[in-house]
Amino acid sequence: MAYRVPPLQCLMAFEAVARLRSGTLAAQELCVTPSAISHRIRQLEDIMGIELFNSAQGGFTLTARGSEYLEVVKEALSALSHYGARPRFAGEVRQLRVAAPPTFARQVLVPHLATFQADHPDIELILQLSVPLVGLKSENADVEIRFGNGNYPGLEAVKILDEPVFPVCSPAYLREVGPFASPAALSAARLLRCPLEPWRPWLVAAGLDWPEPATGVQFVDLGLMLEAAVNGQGVALARRRMAQSWLSSGVLVPLFEIEVRSIYAYYIIYPPDCEDAGDVMTFVRWMTEILGKPLE
Repeated sequence: MAYRVPPLQCLMAFEAVARLRSGTLAAQELCVTPSAISHRIRQLEDIMGIELFNSAQGGFTLTARGSEYLEVVKEALSALSHYGARPRFAGEVRQLRVAAPPTFARQVLVPHLATFQADHPDIELILQLSVPLVGLKSENADVEIRFGNGNYPGLEAVKILDEPVFPVCSPAYLREVGPFASPAALSAARLLRCPLEPWRPWLVAAGLDWPEPATGVQFVDLGLMLEAAVNGQGVALARRRMAQSWLSSGVLVPLFEIEVRSIYAYYIIYPPDCEDAGDVMTFVRWMTEILGKPLE
């Protein structure tokens, strides 16, 4: 028998919107964007051939057919949530593989691991490294943190960190090559290169019509570029959380107050229908809470 069943994420989005009467709150609960919620509702309506919400009344008022279908969806979701592939026992430890870029793992994940383990002793994290932008991926990860543009077809993507960038260098390099009284004075400096952190957005914001640096070592990891700056090899672009340990210790110093959003941000990526969805969502919520707190 062939079953005509809509995607699970569409059913969950419909139930959450109907219960919370808010696309924004539903998006927060399911750790997706409001636009993803809207897309799933439209997809479900197209599949079922019915209108679920009364657009004429505005808001999230269910139609008569929508109310009928909601009862069916709630019953199905309840049955699925109470009948797993196998029972979970008290004290059972489950593994969750998390892949992340090296600098993010060192500067953000590792300092907070004790907090996660204390709050979730039944989840054992296995940390793996990946640099997807240059092809180094972790294929067997349950959830992945990527640094990119957020366009990941077939995967759920939740933006978790989007900080502005600003130039930094070591105090020794500043004494040797500086002072840099204005951005234009960087013409005497070596601008360190990284495909993950292009200079053009910051240069434009600083009023400089300069091309991307075309010479010198090219780093494929933000941490390696910052380490090069610490060792007096030039000026690097930094993000506050990624460079916090270097900035706090004084081995790197910011040069100007000009900050600008880059073209890349950090996202949590995971399959829409993963086996360990509960643990994945636990990790996603924890990560968004951690990054939502200001730096101390």
